[in-house]
Amino acid sequence: MDSISDWVGFIGVSQILLAYFLNVAGKISNNSLSFIFLNVIGAAMACIASIMIIYWPFIILEGIWTLVSLYSLKNYFSK
Repeated sequence: MDSISDWVGFIGVSQILLAYFLNVAGKISNNSLSFIFLNVIGAAMACIASIMIIYWPFIILEGIWTLVSLYSLKNYFSK
């Protein structure tokens, strides 16, 4: 990992995977603020890294993941 985009992507993907692992392990719910927040920040960082290297498949994937996570965040605070 030599570039900033590598580090941004690595940290972002790590946050998404941490959220998934904690959910599967029963430590957090998929409706919890921590799960949603890890997904919003992680997906946004992974999207930014993909933009930095101009890799369209992951720009689309992570961009949509960020939007869906933001929608979940909005619903969380609407309750």
